[in-house]
Amino acid sequence: MVPHLTTALTGPLLELERQFLDNASDIEKWFRVQWQDHMPPFYGSTDLRNSGFKLAPVDLNLFPGGFNNLNDAFMPLCVQAAQVAIERICPDASKLLLVPENHTRNQFYLQNVAKLVSILRLTGLEVRIGSLLPEIAAPTVLELANGATLTLEPLRRSGGRVGLDGFDPCAVLLNNDLSAGIPPVLKGLDEQWLIPPLHAGWHARRKSKHAECYDRVAREFAAAIGIDPWRINPEFGVCGQINFQERTGEECLAAQVDSLLTRIRAKYKEYGVGDEPFVVVKADAGTYGMGVMTVKDASEVVGLNRRQRNKMAVVKEGLQVHEVIIQEGVHTFETVEDGVAEPVVYMMDHYVVGGFYRVHTERGRDENLNAPGMHFKPLAFDTCCTLPDAAQGPDAPPNRFYAYGVVARLALLAASVEIEETAPLEELGEAA
Repeated sequence: MVPHLTTALTGPLLELERQFLDNASDIEKWFRVQWQDHMPPFYGSTDLRNSGFKLAPVDLNLFPGGFNNLNDAFMPLCVQAAQVAIERICPDASKLLLVPENHTRNQFYLQNVAKLVSILRLTGLEVRIGSLLPEIAAPTVLELANGATLTLEPLRRSGGRVGLDGFDPCAVLLNNDLSAGIPPVLKGLDEQWLIPPLHAGWHARRKSKHAECYDRVAREFAAAIGIDPWRINPEFGVCGQINFQERTGEECLAAQVDSLLTRIRAKYKEYGVGDEPFVVVKADAGTYGMGVMTVKDASEVVGLNRRQRNKMAVVKEGLQVHEVIIQEGVHTFETVEDGVAEPVVYMMDHYVVGGFYRVHTERGRDENLNAPGMHFKPLAFDTCCTLPDAAQGPDAPPNRFYAYGVVARLALLAASVEIEETAPLEELGEAA
């Protein structure tokens, strides 16, 4: 079940949360049926936004990099969920190879790798780390700021398998989002489990495809419990003809922004919402909060200045942006320690295993918080909590964050559908 996440959070209680609690039994049954039809990703994290009238996911990461931000109280749940995930994929696994991002100086990311390794080792696996960096030609020990160490080793390819010197793993777990494409050493593996599959990487994946899958999942879920799907679903549009540097495709982008804002204004009027609607324009592929801008009027995306164009034109690994998703903006009423905050929920297999708040003291409630200056606030786990209690209020333990776990799992289910439906892209990527 979903853990009880306790914070100093204050804010309006959601009528939506009450509906989730009243329908908790039906919700869990609905999820149980869904997971029989769709294999959950090994892990994932979801950024949520809670406006008080709408609770929706705004991003889903299939290569989560913040396990170091989880409270240590979450460790038993992480280990248990990891065991389920491994048994589902490769029951006989004894050795696992972890392939991380090419960061050797990012202490926060390296601490995430160390925490992930410790979780996996507690499942009974022998875990070693294989680096894609060409300069890692021999085992290399990295000292971490928190006192831990990591040993990176060069990857070795043998036929249809990849491993390390003296280490032939049953499975390969990617914590690298493949923004730069599929490394040759990982192409054409036919004798090992590769988790997640290659086509889940940002070289092939598109946020708009995930949004499309989530739209279907949200509509089916909403029909099952009798709510308006808009309450949990950010509307979106797509523009695949943009070149920010050459200023082409601005008309397409402006038209999509105007259409989406018009639909949002109609829903705000329906629900009596007084806030000013906005949309978020972001690269259709990629992560790290790059290539993102907040827009309140279509005129704002026409004639961008040089600084704005440079910000939007390139994302991680220097990739040029030619496709963008225009996503309905969701305000956040949540604050932690005087900073605007959004919850980030972590999952392994189909279980919620923890979360934390992304907090930014210099951003507004209608702005992207995944930006320089942000920090994280771990959420405490109440080990006595196992089930929501509909007899209590939405803010009472263990109910306050049950709704967050529900919506995060909906996003994870959408990712399962997305991976299933885009599987041919893996073959296309390897052929390229």
